[in-house]
Amino acid sequence: MVSVSFQCGHGAARETEGVLSLRRPCPLCMLIDETHRSRDELLRKVAPPQRASLAGETRIGAEYQWRCPRGHDRYVATVSQVLTGTGCAKCRSGAAAPAARLEAGVAFMKPGLRTATSMTEQRLRMMLAERIRLHHRVNAVHIARTFFGRREVWPDILVPQLRIAVEYDDPGRSRRAHLGLKEASDLEKDEALNEVGWEVIRIRAGGLEALGANSIVCRSLTSAVVDEVVERMRTLRGDDAVAAIAIAASEAS
Repeated sequence: MVSVSFQCGHGAARETEGVLSLRRPCPLCMLIDETHRSRDELLRKVAPPQRASLAGETRIGAEYQWRCPRGHDRYVATVSQVLTGTGCAKCRSGAAAPAARLEAGVAFMKPGLRTATSMTEQRLRMMLAERIRLHHRVNAVHIARTFFGRREVWPDILVPQLRIAVEYDDPGRSRRAHLGLKEASDLEKDEALNEVGWEVIRIRAGGLEALGANSIVCRSLTSAVVDEVVERMRTLRGDDAVAAIAIAASEAS
């Protein structure tokens, strides 16, 4: 078997004789980047005796023991499953329990929630707030399954009065955001919200293709795009429901 050295510094030592040097990151670093996570995040989840091994791991199919953040038993899973999967078996069964289902679909404020918000997303919120009343005291929704080990999701903008979430997607500077595994993750997130009675309107900008029936494809965020978001809300929930939270022209000015 040929030993391989990767651009990210993982794999065999470059100076070793007979090592094939590749000018790209290792498969694990590529998956970490694609799922917008970090190796440090993985190291905090893995069982302590295996941290040293995971620090230099290159294979996405390698199995490790992982710690559940809720204190459940340790579980065995591949690195790929931890980056794209749904957590331990007890978390999955707990999400489907009767008590958890009572909360499913409820929007709430997650204290200390820190998510990266782009300038465009902030602009979208401001433009939407000129048209409808946004609820500023909610940032998460309980779901009836686990999503990356949690029983909640954090859409960009929540309109709990209509049970509608608005997401803004663009490929970003890397031109790879919201593609590949991240696109699959976005779809899973939408399905989890649909299961608990929410609809998701996705603005797909910068060349991204539609991700579902409620996708609004555009080159960039404009006033016309935000108007289309509100119009889609009317289609989904009815004119009366949207009119009840609409901002009058006098209020907007």
